[in-house]
Amino acid sequence: MGSPVLFAASLFLFLIELCQQVDGIGSKCDIYKGKWVYDASYPLYNSSSCPFVHQEFNCQNNGRPDHLYQNFRWQPTSCNLPRFDGRDFLRKFRGKRIMVVGDSLSLNQWQSLTCLLHGAVPREPYVSERVAAISTFSFPTYGVSIMFIRNAFLVDIVDEKDGRVLKLDSITGGRNWKGYDVLIFNTWHWWLLTGRKQPWDYIQDGNVTRKDMNRMVAYRKALGTWARWVNLNVDPAKTKVLFQGVSPDHMDSRDWGDPTAKTCRGETWPMLSTRYPGGPPPSQDVLKRVLRSAVRLLDITGLSQLRKDGHPSAFGYGGHRGNDCTHWCLPGVPDIWNELLFAALMQG
Repeated sequence: MGSPVLFAASLFLFLIELCQQVDGIGSKCDIYKGKWVYDASYPLYNSSSCPFVHQEFNCQNNGRPDHLYQNFRWQPTSCNLPRFDGRDFLRKFRGKRIMVVGDSLSLNQWQSLTCLLHGAVPREPYVSERVAAISTFSFPTYGVSIMFIRNAFLVDIVDEKDGRVLKLDSITGGRNWKGYDVLIFNTWHWWLLTGRKQPWDYIQDGNVTRKDMNRMVAYRKALGTWARWVNLNVDPAKTKVLFQGVSPDHMDSRDWGDPTAKTCRGETWPMLSTRYPGGPPPSQDVLKRVLRSAVRLLDITGLSQLRKDGHPSAFGYGGHRGNDCTHWCLPGVPDIWNELLFAALMQG
C-alpha cells in the first residue's frame, strides 16, 4: 500500500483534473444542451436596482405576483456554465465596443446585459444616452461601451414612390456596424407580420418586385445577404460576430404538451426536461444552414423554449389588457443568454 501522503496528493490532482473537465468551457462542451435548475442565488440583480430597465420588461414593477421565474439557471449536461461575473466581463473587455443589432428581442438582451453589468459595479459611474439611432450604455472607468441599434430585418426598407420596399439584397444599414469589437445580430419575428403591422408594402428580390412571397424564403435570402456583408466587411481577427438564435414565443400551449393552458399567461414554472415537445421552429433550421459558414450562433432557442414561464404575459407594457408571450421579463431568461454570450466569447 502506498504512502497516505502520495495517495492524498494523487487524489488532489485527480480532483483538480476532474474539476477542469467539468468546469472548463472547452470546445467539446455544448453549453446549449442541458436543463434548467432552481438556484436561490439567482437573479444576479433585481429590477429595482436597474433604474433604466424598460417598462415592458419590468414584470415585478408591473405587478407580477410570482418570483420563481427569476430563480433558475441553465445547467449544461457536460460542463458547468460559469456564473456571470460583471467585473470580470468589464476587465476582459476594457476599452472595447460591443454592438447589438436587431429587433426588440435584441433590445431585451441589451437591457439584460446593461443591468447585469451595472448590478456588478453599482458604484461605478455610467453613461446612458441615445444619439440618432444608436443607444449607448458605457462605463467610462473601464472604457467599455455596449450599443444597441434597432434593425428588425437587417436588410433595407426603402421608401419609394409606390410605397415601402423591403430589399432582400440591399444592406446599406451595415455602415453603422463597422469598427466594433463584438457584433451580436438578430432577426426573425418581424418577418411574420401581416396587415397594418407589416412595415413594408413590397418585397424586392433581385430585379423582381412583388407584393409578397414565402416568408421563410425571404428570410433565408436576407440572411444570405447579411452573411455576405459580414464576409466582405468584418475582419475576424479584429471583430467577433455572433448571431442570437430565434427567440421562441409561447402563444400555443399545445407546443409544450398542455392543451388547456392556451398561452404563456399564468405560467409560473419552466419545463425541467431537456427537450421541448414542439421541436425547433423551422426558422432556426434556416438560420443554422446560413450561419454554418459565416459566424457563431448564440443558440438560445431550445433552452428558451423550455421557459414558458419567463414572458411578461399580462405584466408587460400593455398591462392586464395585454398578453406578451414574445418578450422576456428582466431579471430573467435573457440574463442566461448573456451568461452564454460571455462563455461563447471566452471560448474564442
